[in-house]
Amino acid sequence: MVPALERAGLEVRSDAGTLGMYASDASLYRIPPLAVVRPRHVDEVAVALAVARETGVPLTSRGAGTSVAGNAVGRGIVLDFSRHLNRVLEIDPEARTAVVEPGTVHAVLQKAAMPHGVRFGPDPSTHPRCTIGGMIGNNACGSRSLAYGRTSDNVAGLEFLTAAGEQVTTGYDAAGAAYVRGGDPELAGVREVLGAHLATARTEFDRFGRQVSGYAVQHLLPERFDLTRALVGSEGTLAVITRATVKLVVDAPVRVVVVLGFRDIVAAGEAAPAVVAHGPTSCEGLDSRLLDVLRARRGADAVPPLPPGGAWLFVELAGDDLGEVTSRAERLAADGIGDGLVVTDPATQARLWRIREDGAGLAGRAPSDKPAWPGWEDAAVPPQSLGAYLARFDELVASYGLSSAPFGHFGDGCMHVRLDFPLDEPGGTKIMREFLTDAARLVGEFGGSLSGEHGDGRARSELLPHMYSPEAIALFAGIKHAFDPGNLLNPGVLVDPDPVDADVRPAGRFPLKQLAMAYPHDAGDLGQAVHRCTGVGKCRADNSAAGGVMCPSYLATREEKDSTRGRARVLQEVVRGELAFSDPSVHDAMDLCLSCKGCASDCPTGIDMATYKSEVLHQTYRRRLRPRSHYTLGKLPFWARLAGWTPRLANLAVRLPVLGPIALWVAGVDKRRSVPAFARRPFRRTFTPAAEPARKPVVLFADSFSDAFSPEVAEATVRVLRAAGYEPQLPSGSVCCGLTWITTGQLDAAKKILSRTVAALAADARAGIPIVGIEPSCTAVLRSDVHELLPGDDDAKVVAGSVHTLAELLAKTPGWTPPDLSGVEVVAQPHCHHHAVLGWKADADLLASTGAQVQRLAGCCGLAGNFGVEIGHYEVSVAVAEQNLLPALDAAPGAVVLADGFSCRTQVADLRDRPAVHLAQLLDR
Repeated sequence: MVPALERAGLEVRSDAGTLGMYASDASLYRIPPLAVVRPRHVDEVAVALAVARETGVPLTSRGAGTSVAGNAVGRGIVLDFSRHLNRVLEIDPEARTAVVEPGTVHAVLQKAAMPHGVRFGPDPSTHPRCTIGGMIGNNACGSRSLAYGRTSDNVAGLEFLTAAGEQVTTGYDAAGAAYVRGGDPELAGVREVLGAHLATARTEFDRFGRQVSGYAVQHLLPERFDLTRALVGSEGTLAVITRATVKLVVDAPVRVVVVLGFRDIVAAGEAAPAVVAHGPTSCEGLDSRLLDVLRARRGADAVPPLPPGGAWLFVELAGDDLGEVTSRAERLAADGIGDGLVVTDPATQARLWRIREDGAGLAGRAPSDKPAWPGWEDAAVPPQSLGAYLARFDELVASYGLSSAPFGHFGDGCMHVRLDFPLDEPGGTKIMREFLTDAARLVGEFGGSLSGEHGDGRARSELLPHMYSPEAIALFAGIKHAFDPGNLLNPGVLVDPDPVDADVRPAGRFPLKQLAMAYPHDAGDLGQAVHRCTGVGKCRADNSAAGGVMCPSYLATREEKDSTRGRARVLQEVVRGELAFSDPSVHDAMDLCLSCKGCASDCPTGIDMATYKSEVLHQTYRRRLRPRSHYTLGKLPFWARLAGWTPRLANLAVRLPVLGPIALWVAGVDKRRSVPAFARRPFRRTFTPAAEPARKPVVLFADSFSDAFSPEVAEATVRVLRAAGYEPQLPSGSVCCGLTWITTGQLDAAKKILSRTVAALAADARAGIPIVGIEPSCTAVLRSDVHELLPGDDDAKVVAGSVHTLAELLAKTPGWTPPDLSGVEVVAQPHCHHHAVLGWKADADLLASTGAQVQRLAGCCGLAGNFGVEIGHYEVSVAVAEQNLLPALDAAPGAVVLADGFSCRTQVADLRDRPAVHLAQLLDR
């Protein structure tokens, strides 16, 4: 079959190392496809369909009709629209429509529409990465469906191919009447089927707004026959969508949020209908169990102040006049529905909505602190029954010994949840199946829908008889057969479904005794750690708008294997024993991980791929021959100390016309890189403590980079600290955090190095003397990685608690006044580890107090320590820099470039030949 596709000139991915990643976007199922095709135009979609018909191999359209969250995982030929057929073709602001290809990401459409004052109405929390085609496949809704409805309410026309390869166009004429062009045989069959089931079609469907499960049969009734709306929500089982015309809306200019607190989630559900009577655009429910996960991961400050309670409704009111909207909000807050808080500040509103957007990821860790799985994740009931349903659902969850943290679109009666099914234990899959069956019966009892927006997929299609009569199920089968008599398109979903427990991925446990890292947040279990990933896919999005970092390699290559999620899939196979650490596919997936740690802070599930990559390298190369860059770049502090005795000779060696390129190749360094020069006088040799220190002592952790390459940064740090009333002192002996050993997986050596450093710092830390780091990545090791490498070490805990960034120390220094930098334009590139581990808020606040005009960049610089220097990584390193850093530099040629990270400053110098300064140097100006 693959040769047939290739002979037809299609772009095909058939390597086994990456196909498993395409098999499931929600982590629950394992169904490897045979081939992944990236159609470059509609004709190639038709060719792929023809090959599927000839070979009898099923076909799934990924990103163009597949129910991703409903686990409609790919099998056979998977059409992947992420690389091509993903453009916004037309925006018509007067007609308020847009024409898009199916792979168009929601955020891309919004970016194109916003300059015209319009937007696409439905806004799922996954808007930075979900596709319009996928939204059509699922009939997605989002948080503001009270105002804008479902996707089916916002599609004005479709172009698609039937299983027979016929092209069909649907839409509406000037009078609003629905039309269909093409597809005559299929339509005749559909009309015949409906004629035999009219009573069922008129009584079992469209009972409430979020009845999404099954086919939208009500739109196929003879009195309305609207094929456009009928295809929305069909989960890629009836046609392959190739183009869509969608409606656009004009947003009200004023938004005010009211947060209502309740004793528990049941009370919040009971109150939702009364809230909806106030005409909000959104009414979202969150349980305290969800916020507890967020606080545990990111600290108490991660959640803005909320009214007291165990659950909350986030309610948005919108309009044209601030006074009128605020008045409505105050009436709602005072209405006695719940303890109310009116939020008018846009920044605080954004923080609240970000919590809601991260709900699926946060729910990926259950209150039990175990991985929580999809499968029963978006059931809906008539809104007036939501409170009673939530109470019964909590009882059902408890009866199975499970735990959950519900949230969702409470104004519409839709609840999202993930559950800690014991899939890592014998009989876990059986428990999952029994729970899903009982949950389906419960929803049926309330007259609800198994799915309120995500689709049924393989997770729930088998359960449809608990919601629909046998006649309705037969009607679904008739519709499917009329469109797809050969059962070619996404078989096993909705009609003749696969069992809900078929192809479930078993979780895996990995013995602690074999691991180098401690994984303290996962009870020492690498299986739990890598199964934090539940496929929400935030790593596949451009998170720049929110100041995020994750995942720079995916944004550079657009390959699933280079996403955090793709890497997690491979590691899940490792912990299940299906792949060895040394397997080439594992290293292929890990190769382009920059170890930026962006996922550790930006992924709502708490994945830390940098740590897992270090483990992979450690397990693979322990007591074996390593890549040559591990011996050079991986031991850079050692070589830097040696070079410090003869820096001129060392610099000359890499700059000679013949010897230089050879030396770079031997070191594993790309020849296009300019190697930073060793300082003629390392900082540690020139530092002179005050003769009679009258200031408060502070330990200055002068890392290898600041010491050997940029002593001017360390010297500026000393001057700033002294001006703030501190007297820096250096640790006794030569200390190192072991960062380069960590990133190259030389973890036995890293532990020894870090142990010596902790021992050298412990006495001062116990004496209450602050430890100030200069290089963010090294500072982050002392605060975070030390717990992974030296678990249970009391000195390590004390040292980690004493570590500060320069901005953090200055922020709590009484009487210190920042310099006046008014009028200074600053482009700031936070180091990724600074963003992910240390937090950049103290730096942002300090810079704001100076009066400087600061543009904070999102994303990674692309160099990322040894990554961007190594042979084979240059192109990706530059592509990462081109995402945010380089455009910002080019747009502000006169700005001061602020980059605390040595690698960030190196990247700026290498790619734009511009100087960049450390915060200490900026304050020391």
